[in-house]
Amino acid sequence: MTFTKRGILAASITALALAATTALAGCSAAGGSDEGGGGAAASETVRIGVVGASDPYWETFTAAAAEEGIEVELVDFTDYNQPNPALSEGELDLNQFQHIVYLADYNVANDDDLVAIGSTAIYPLGVFSTKHDSLEDIPEGGTVAIPSDPTNRARALNVLQAAELIELSDGGSLFSTPDDIDASASKVQVTEMDASFTATSLSDVDAAVVNNDFVTDAGLKFDEALYQDDPEDEGAKYFINIFAARAEDKDNETYQKLVEIYQTNQDVQDGVFENSGDSAILLNTPVSELQEILTDSEEQVRENK
Repeated sequence: MTFTKRGILAASITALALAATTALAGCSAAGGSDEGGGGAAASETVRIGVVGASDPYWETFTAAAAEEGIEVELVDFTDYNQPNPALSEGELDLNQFQHIVYLADYNVANDDDLVAIGSTAIYPLGVFSTKHDSLEDIPEGGTVAIPSDPTNRARALNVLQAAELIELSDGGSLFSTPDDIDASASKVQVTEMDASFTATSLSDVDAAVVNNDFVTDAGLKFDEALYQDDPEDEGAKYFINIFAARAEDKDNETYQKLVEIYQTNQDVQDGVFENSGDSAILLNTPVSELQEILTDSEEQVRENK
């Protein structure tokens, strides 16, 4: 797998909707391409569901798309629960908020077939605290908040194990749950909540595992993390963030052009990197490879249901 980080090529593996949307041009409805895989009609506005439309790079992206004759409307969601149903039901044309294993879990749980049409980045998952300056300062029996959705919950538990705050009896996997925690061998206890709330709960807990979408909105800085996982680890491939589309739109040329703009426009790439606190590994992974990882992830999800 190849990824691009600040222009350097290297080999590596790398929700409820807000009522207001960010309309940057046009006003036509979503619903996919008028020409199947051939591309959108000239007057079509492409509606993209995101979490964090206020991130500055999205304005750069939509401006770059407009220069290519593509009108983009961002639909902002406050959590991770709604962008996939909205895409499946035709309320969106694309979404860009999730990693591959999250999509796999959604597809299996809902008997859906949404597909990945382009990679964006891998982001490290970090442990943050407003009460303690280091992992060592977190007290025995302290509480750490983690996301409650299955895929981010499992990743968070693996992060806490790597940080030596908990011990998982199963050794850690994509499907670890709090039931797998060996309490007698662990320093802290965990509490689950929606991923959008872990950062805002920091005044009530000793630490929290915070997804990248919610770090800056909570007034945190990426370099303040007490610990984070390694986005270049072999297992990180399951956490490649993606543009997702309905299966019938996987070859839509307009949507593919938007992915290309995201991956190759230097101003967009610089904005994404800066917004991540210089922590993102920016990717241009072949779509065929993304599909292989998605298929593998879906098989693993089914086996562990």
